[in-house]
Amino acid sequence: MSTLTMRSKYLKLIAHLATIVTVACWGSSFVSTKVLMDKAGFTPVEMFSYRFCAAYLLLLLYTCRKSLLAKNWRDEALFFLCGVCSGSLYFITENVALLHTTAGNVSLLASISPIFTTILLGIFYKMRIGSGVILGSVIAFVGVGCIVFSSGSGLEIHPLGDLLALSAALSWAIYSIAVKRLIPVYNSFFITRKLFFYGVLTSLPLLFSQQAPLHLKMLLDFSHPEYLLNFAFLVVMCSVVAYLIWNESMKILGSVTANNYLYGQPLVTMIAAAIVFHDPFTLLGAIGCVLIIGGLVLSDKYPEIRLRRQ
Repeated sequence: MSTLTMRSKYLKLIAHLATIVTVACWGSSFVSTKVLMDKAGFTPVEMFSYRFCAAYLLLLLYTCRKSLLAKNWRDEALFFLCGVCSGSLYFITENVALLHTTAGNVSLLASISPIFTTILLGIFYKMRIGSGVILGSVIAFVGVGCIVFSSGSGLEIHPLGDLLALSAALSWAIYSIAVKRLIPVYNSFFITRKLFFYGVLTSLPLLFSQQAPLHLKMLLDFSHPEYLLNFAFLVVMCSVVAYLIWNESMKILGSVTANNYLYGQPLVTMIAAAIVFHDPFTLLGAIGCVLIIGGLVLSDKYPEIRLRRQ
């Protein structure tokens, strides 16, 4: 086996492990979000705006000597689209969906994002998605359903909330396809910083128009240090580190393989809920774990993704 092949396999292994870490952060972020929203009173718009603004400032300090703009206006427009779709539009529609439908519906419908990504990749990049990816995605999605319904909540139809949850899933898929054009040209630090900038910029009108009072000062309430600690976790691990790893992993693994790991978020959430909130770990949930892992392995082992002949 050549050195180049060995290096490629090593990089892919690192990318797989890094992607698992990212999904673990995103899947467990609900704990910190729940603390800040339920105990400190933060609204969904505040949660996104403060978190990503702080993350943007951290990246700006690190890359302040580098250019703030893309190489051309077409790329700048793509950065705007990615920032909206992976930031303000995705998080706000998902959070608002929770007000109009069940948490189970949102969790299940938002997990369709990898399927949307696969479809859009086939349309815009004229790629043929093989049976391994399709079957693996279906198996993983069924696993997500098992985890969602293991809590005892059934699937109820709530048109507005369900459409918003689907919109969030489609929004993330659009970002995954759009950023594919930027990844070969720009480094992950620049891409992530631009995503945060446009995400925050488009959320500010909603932030300043909300009727609820702003709760930023709660982070300085030293009688409750858990507020600042949870916020720091969301900013550093779930935003800066996770997005940097995610964008770098998509460069190595591709959009389809990387996005299939998103099926693991409900799995992480279920485990975190069992540890933190002592939620019961059911047989149906265990079956869901097995199906998700099996679907991911199948998708990675038999990807069969190739260009369609013209």
